[in-house]
Parts: sequence; C-alpha cells; structure tokens
Amino acid sequence: MICKSKEELIANLKGVFIEGEELYLKDKELIRKDMDLLVENIVFSSEEIKLFSCWLIHNLSQNLEIFPSSIQEFYSARGRGEFSGFTVPAINLRTLTYPAASAIFRIAKKYDVGAFIFEIAKSEIGYTDQRPLEYSSIILASAIKEDFKGPVFIQGDHFQLKPKDYLSNPQKEIGSLEVLIEEAISAGFYNIDIDSSTLVDLTKESLIEQQRLNFEVCGLFTKFIREKQPQSIDISIGGEIGEVGGKNSTPEELRAFMKGYLEYIGSLKGISKISVQTGTSHGGVVLPDGSLAQVKIDFDTLRELSQVARKEFGLAGAVQHGASTLPSEAFHKFPEVECAEIHLATQFQNIIYDNLPLPLKEEIYAWIKENLSSEKKPEDTEEQFIYKTRKKALGPFKRELFSLSNDVKENIAHKLEEEFDFLFQKLKIENTKELVAKYVKPVTVKKSLKDFTFSKDLGELKGAD
Repeated sequence: MICKSKEELIANLKGVFIEGEELYLKDKELIRKDMDLLVENIVFSSEEIKLFSCWLIHNLSQNLEIFPSSIQEFYSARGRGEFSGFTVPAINLRTLTYPAASAIFRIAKKYDVGAFIFEIAKSEIGYTDQRPLEYSSIILASAIKEDFKGPVFIQGDHFQLKPKDYLSNPQKEIGSLEVLIEEAISAGFYNIDIDSSTLVDLTKESLIEQQRLNFEVCGLFTKFIREKQPQSIDISIGGEIGEVGGKNSTPEELRAFMKGYLEYIGSLKGISKISVQTGTSHGGVVLPDGSLAQVKIDFDTLRELSQVARKEFGLAGAVQHGASTLPSEAFHKFPEVECAEIHLATQFQNIIYDNLPLPLKEEIYAWIKENLSSEKKPEDTEEQFIYKTRKKALGPFKRELFSLSNDVKENIAHKLEEEFDFLFQKLKIENTKELVAKYVKPVTVKKSLKDFTFSKDLGELKGAD
C-alpha cells in the first residue's frame, strides 16, 4: 500500500504508536509485519513519506536492540591476534534488497553469526537507484522483520575517485566524494572503504612515489571521516593498494603505502584493513558464450599480505574483492590463509536473473540492447555484452523487480538463502555472534527527521563495483 500522507501511513501501522517524534512499541510481532508497508513506501512514495519511513525504521531498530555499528574494534582485536580462523563476508545487494537481506538474517540466526557486512559501492548507488539512506533503512527493516538482535554492519564499498577528474580538478572530485561520505554516515554507514588505489602511478620509479597520491588521498579522507563520525563511534575505514583487475599486489607496496599513510595521519586512528589484488576482477571474466572463465587466485600472496598487515601494522588483514563468481571449491581457502574480509556481489545478481520470469528478463534485455548499445565492444558477443551491462538495468527496472509476485520473490529468496548458507559455512563464521558482542558495544544514535535526506546532488556515481 503506497500512502499519500504521513497520517495515512501512521494509521496503517499496527505495532507502534507515534506522538510527535516519540515512538511507543505496542506489539513486537505486529511491528515485524509493519516492515512490509514501510519498505514499500521507502521504494515508491513521495520523498516526504520515504524520509518518514526511514526515520521510523532507524529509531524502531534501536528500540528493538538492532544497532548500525562499526566493525573497527572487532578488527582491531583481530589485528592484535586475539582470534582468527574465519573470513568476514561483505555482501553487496544490488536489487531485491529486502527479501535478500531477510534471507541473510535468517542464515545468521541459524548459525549464530555476527561477523557479516552489508555493503553497496559508489557506482551501485547510482545504477541500482539505492541511496545510502534507502539501503540502510531496508537492511534494518529486514533485521526487524527477522527478529535479529545486535550490531548490523553497513559499509560504503569502493568510495573512489576518478583519476582523470581528480587530476584535472582535485578539489571538485574530493568535494564530491566528501558529500557522499557525509550522506552515508548520516544514513548509518559506519564502515567506509576508501579506494584511492585508482591514483597509483606505476610509471614512478620508487614504490613510495607510486603510492603517494593513494596514501595521501586515503589519509585526507580518513581525517574527514574522523571529523564527521558520530560521537562514541570510530568508523571502520578500509584502504586499498591494488586496483581490482590489475597486477597482483606485493608486500613491498603494502609497506610503502602504510609508511606514507601513517605519517600523513599522525596520531589519528587509521584504517582497519587493506584491500589487495590477487587475480580476480569485478563480475568475473566473461567468455564469448556468456559463461565465466575459471579464475586463479594467488592465495599465497593473500596469506602473505594478510600476515604483513596484521603483524607489522595491527590491521585485521587483507581484503579480497571480486570473489563471488569463484568456483565453490575456492571459498574454504580464504579462512585458511587468514583473509580478513571478502567482497561478494555478482553471484547474487546472477541468481536473481536466473530465476526471473522469462517475459521480464526479455524486457530487460531488450532495454539493454536499445539503451546501452554504445557500451558494446567490437569483440564482444551479445552474451558477453548482456552479462557485463545487465547490472545497469536494475535501477530502471526497480519497480518491476520489487513488484514481482510473492511466489517469485520467495523462490529467489530461497535460492539466495542456499547460497548464503553455503558461504557462511565455508567462510567459518558460524558462532561469531558472541565474539562480535565482546568487542562491538551498542551505541544509540538518536535520529531526528531533519537528519535524513535523499536530495544531495552527487553528480554521476561511477567507479568500481
């Protein structure tokens, strides 16, 4: 039901009583059912109703012991060697976020998992039409729906600069990303990965000069984030030394980056982890028939970089991007080599596309051919072109995807749940809820309606995903 006013929305809520900006719980079971109504209005209603629905969810979640949180202290403890043996999944949800996140929370409850992250990349915010506030609100609504309790980690992934724009007008490019960071923090993103590895210049002779722009810009944004973070929360910040899809990273590059970065930030609390390149690419390598090529990850490099990151710099370890399309037999290796975090996205999108009704899929593909034909490379087959670009149809077809029948959405959610079940076991994160609670303490950040906005102009949101 799409409501035309706040009053209409309030009248249709069954589990909460609202007086001004005060919320009073009436029935927790009914509140869980109210989430369907609030999420629908976040996606489809006017901006006023969207913002009001987000405000309700953020404040209700904290009343129900669900807290947007930073994973900083948990990662610091790992950097001190207080625990090991698992890899934290950071999961990008590009579409059907509500049923997909609900499936994740169900698996988290099944295995008593606390160490997992929801994330969305800068570019994904653009092409999936999910602003930070919408994304975080739907994640929290899913937690309420599934009666999950405890910290919820929401992360900005690949918040990066475009090298060409930075070199021509650095202040404008920096300012644009600062606006996005501020919006994300306001929305409860207390984990932010700064990807300034796009500025690495391999033509320079020394490693320190190759990494200079990277560590200086990462340091600049570290200072900005520390100034903007809420009281009593140290946002977890990630850095990156190797662009995904490029050459594999080395321990020497990691040391050069960290030396310059730590000198730049001085006494400030720095990054908690470092993203590296070990052989993957975003979305996988697509063969002419549309299938994916087998990718070989250099696990020895991943192990060595994680060890250097922890032992020499106190970080949680190395982060692996572009991994969701790897063969299933690869995933158990990440905990074995003590990879701290793994980023997963494309395979979940593939599962959704594989299970869409054929008429909708054909409509989407026809739209891609008509509207994205300029992105087709001369050497691409039609299958390669469709596979590479279909993520960009998720925003334009957001309404159609959200409006799928319950039977279709339940089938997709079931398929996703099977995938999450597999990944959570292979990454060894079962029974981490108590461990997370030991280090991550709940912090209440009371939200007023005026704190929320969808309206900031971020320009074109492009970057790695």
